[in-house]
Amino acid sequence: MSVRWQQPLPPPYPQLADDELRQRIAAARRKLGSRLLILGHHYQQDPVIAFADCTGDSLELSRRAAAQKDIEYVIFCGVHFMAETADMLTSPHVQVILPDLGAGCSMADMASLEQTEECWKTLEEVCAGQRIVPITYVNSSAAIKAFVGRHGGAVCTSSNCRGVLQWALENGGARFSRADDGDAGYPLETGRVEPCASRLRTRTKVLFLPDQHLGRNTAYAMGFPLERMVVWDPRLPLGGNTPDALRQADFVLWKGHCSVHALFRPEHVDQVRRKFPGMRVIVHPECRWEVVQKADDAGSTSYIVKQVEAAGPGAQWAIGTEVNLVNRLARRHPEQRIIVLSECQCLCTTMFRIDLPHLCWAIENLAEGVVVNRITVDAETRRWALVALERMLAATATGSPLAAAPAAGR
Repeated sequence: MSVRWQQPLPPPYPQLADDELRQRIAAARRKLGSRLLILGHHYQQDPVIAFADCTGDSLELSRRAAAQKDIEYVIFCGVHFMAETADMLTSPHVQVILPDLGAGCSMADMASLEQTEECWKTLEEVCAGQRIVPITYVNSSAAIKAFVGRHGGAVCTSSNCRGVLQWALENGGARFSRADDGDAGYPLETGRVEPCASRLRTRTKVLFLPDQHLGRNTAYAMGFPLERMVVWDPRLPLGGNTPDALRQADFVLWKGHCSVHALFRPEHVDQVRRKFPGMRVIVHPECRWEVVQKADDAGSTSYIVKQVEAAGPGAQWAIGTEVNLVNRLARRHPEQRIIVLSECQCLCTTMFRIDLPHLCWAIENLAEGVVVNRITVDAETRRWALVALERMLAATATGSPLAAAPAAGR
């Protein structure tokens, strides 16, 4: 993981009581008025969410910030890659602030630019004659997004991953033929089981990074068998694969994962089934394949929220995602029974670094004309990362039968 240094907060912030912190944040917020927009990711803790002007997924929040034409500052209560995306999508005069520089993303840090370039070079040599399309999950650094943009690929979110992968394969000249071998794919965000729809009959392959689980779950839902996927471990020669395995694979999945969603295991689903018969299990596609297969449904954070909101009184949910969001949904919907899939504390610890003292420190400095912890992306990286984002939006435009709404993110 890359190291980002956050100096200890100066007095009196660490010693202030929560009530005083809230009062001081509110006062500074009033002083800044419409010049400031505060964004709060779904996984953020409630005391911080209370001050957010917008709450949602990472890309959704950045796009909402970009739509605000009169703002001068954005305080992003999320993690580093989210603030980078907000900086890239907003106007150049808008300054984006991350209250704690230590709020990173372990998944994003699992794929460095140097490692990705080495992987790409190897794949081009070993898989000569094949077209390789790089796709990166939005939970990645701006440098990785720019790499993907330079090499003909696109960004995806957990909502639109299927549409982007379809675009990548078709864009590379891929054509599909139906296979009647009895395999089944798990269609994310439908809850239905459908026949395996396709097998790749071309030389196009996808390099998917940095989350192997989202790539595997989505490709399987599209009808690709697990044996047509390999995992690339950047610490091993050839990523830990044989040359023939790399050539035969349709998907090269980067060995990365979400530290929160990796905590959920298949036995957690079994335990819920025994303890709460009839309870519906819904999980995020960053969960491992075995968990997604046992669940009733799988989808992005926004999808999970929408499913709960649309359910009637008496609905029962075991949700496999970050605990702050699950607990918030439970409080907002007391007419339903909502629990986290596992009793372990599935907490995003880096997101948790942003708390009331850090928010108070950042906003009071801003109210005095001092910008702290500004997140900026250089012009060249911004240029190519935006190309990758624009390809995503084009690939998942309304009307495509496989496209999901591109506004939703993690």
